[in-house]
Amino acid sequence: MPALRALKDKFAIFGPGILMATAAIGGSHLVSSTQAGALFGTQLIWLIVAVNLLKYPFFKYAVEYTSHSKQTVVEGYHSHYRFGFKVFVLLNIFAAIVNTAGVLLLTSSLLSYALPFAINIELLSFILLASCLTILLLGHYKILDVTSKWVMIILTLSTIAALAIAATNGPAHAPPSVPTSPYDLALLGFLVALMGWMPAPIEISVINSSWLKTKMMKQKLTNKQILLDFKVGYFVTLGLAVVFCLLGMLMQYGQEKPVELAGVAFSQQLIDMYANTIGEWARWLIAGVAFLCMFGTTITVLDGYSRVLSESLQLTRPSTTKKSYTYILLLQAALGMLVVLFFKADLKSMLMFAMSSAFVTTPVFAWMNLGLVKGEIFTRQPTYTKVLTGLGLVYLIGFALLFVLWRLSL
Repeated sequence: MPALRALKDKFAIFGPGILMATAAIGGSHLVSSTQAGALFGTQLIWLIVAVNLLKYPFFKYAVEYTSHSKQTVVEGYHSHYRFGFKVFVLLNIFAAIVNTAGVLLLTSSLLSYALPFAINIELLSFILLASCLTILLLGHYKILDVTSKWVMIILTLSTIAALAIAATNGPAHAPPSVPTSPYDLALLGFLVALMGWMPAPIEISVINSSWLKTKMMKQKLTNKQILLDFKVGYFVTLGLAVVFCLLGMLMQYGQEKPVELAGVAFSQQLIDMYANTIGEWARWLIAGVAFLCMFGTTITVLDGYSRVLSESLQLTRPSTTKKSYTYILLLQAALGMLVVLFFKADLKSMLMFAMSSAFVTTPVFAWMNLGLVKGEIFTRQPTYTKVLTGLGLVYLIGFALLFVLWRLSL
């Protein structure tokens, strides 16, 4: 079966870019993108597209650096930016714990909502966490690589199917006579949180670099194949962000009931809206889409942050063994679970802080990623990538400064 073998070989080149997409399509898509549509209709679609495009070069540079140097971006940071490397590690420690707790709680809540029987949310969180750890500790990258591809295929098809059904039925509510503007200064916090995790925090570009190096050690890949994997993952992520925004608009925009802003409450409200508008059968479709979103994000967040923190430790302490990945993974999981158990009431505030911090630090790490590809690699970039680089830096720096000034004025 030469044709089947050829198809299998093409499928095999995909991995790190799809993993990046799986990690990205979680809180930023299911919650933030859908909330944007539910609150403001189509008014923020341009912003979602713009911030994805303006961050694109800096995610791409991380891939280009690893493809050409055979080093991860973590190694690049350690070699070129000693102070920036330390800041990066500290931010990643915080992000690893808070993001693990956030995605774990949201995934567990969605699953408990869909189950036909009641179960303690903390117990369900522990079961899901144990499932993710089993997958990672038994199969490491190989199982993660294969699993992410099928999760992304099922997620993409089911999300598009959900949008087609919603579009066929038309908007569930009449649009408000006086639409709420998202450009009020009081809503700047919401916009920054939306952009901070759109398509993902900038540290995901570093995690993607680590996944890529692991893939390159196991499989011979050309630069063209590596970039194809990255671009497919990145632009599928962008497309799904728009799809989720449209879903929020079709299902919830214009409703009289206030839109919940807490992630768990909002996602459950969204599932209820589907069931009430399309039919009870749709509850399982959207619940399945939401759960796939968050399960894929949970497992990649656990692996990605542990992988990068383990590599950072090995760089600063060369005597550290590769078993540090396992120890850090278990520690990250334990601390994330502790946050779920004891601080879940404050989790929304912690996540908002993490999302806002991700946006404020984006210009710094974007500049560092750019610095790693200066010279021949940057010279070979297409003109549109160079233009997006300049526009992206101006935009990210300007908006970050505006947000900091706004916070200081409160």
